[in-house]
Amino acid sequence: MDLEGRIALVTGGGRGIGRGIVDRLLAEGARVAVAQRSAVEEPRSDVLVIPADLSDPASLAAVVDAVAEHFGGLDILVNNAGVMFERELDELTIDEWQSMIAINLTAPVFLAKAALPHMRRRGGGSIINLGSVEGLAANPGHTAYSTTNGGVHGMTRAMAVDLGADGIRVNAIAPGWITSDLSERYLDSLSDPASARAELERLHPAGRLGQPTDVGDLAVFLASDRSGFVTGQTIVVDGGRTVRLPTPA
Repeated sequence: MDLEGRIALVTGGGRGIGRGIVDRLLAEGARVAVAQRSAVEEPRSDVLVIPADLSDPASLAAVVDAVAEHFGGLDILVNNAGVMFERELDELTIDEWQSMIAINLTAPVFLAKAALPHMRRRGGGSIINLGSVEGLAANPGHTAYSTTNGGVHGMTRAMAVDLGADGIRVNAIAPGWITSDLSERYLDSLSDPASARAELERLHPAGRLGQPTDVGDLAVFLASDRSGFVTGQTIVVDGGRTVRLPTPA
């Protein structure tokens, strides 16, 4: 197993993409902790769950320290937790803006800061930040969301430059459409879910929609020594959707 003996913290690892990452890390031998505010769906006995409000900067160092104390260190930090809402610019409030910045940008930065001494003691580590294809392009009503994801990608590059001397690699994953409970509910809410799903699949050269384990597979690679010469990168996982030029059906 590529990650035997490694210790990982995954924020928002209780559902969706985060759960896909957790399952793949465990399958490769890592010991895993999950930090999030909501309850973990179908909790696993082999995962340490740390209830945490990641929008509160005062809680972030305590989360990392709790993982290191429980397992004896920290090798892998996956900043997966994030929030998304649609709001036209003329309706966006300062409170909404600040809440998205707090979770999507501030939390990853200061979780990484808290992880540094633990990773340095173990000779290095891997930080994986979850961004989005919306850090590269945008959907309507996503001024705040696209801004934070663009920030995640830039933050990743800057961290990689600063932390390379410590043996810490930093990369980002930019998922596209990944199937989840939320995405399924959205499709089911449309007037013709079957047609919408078929059109969505048509937009993907891979011929299917993404699954949480598609992101988990890449996270395992980035966390392992197999990606030892990869740092500062944002890797898109979207089945080719963003490289396909739009054409009539």
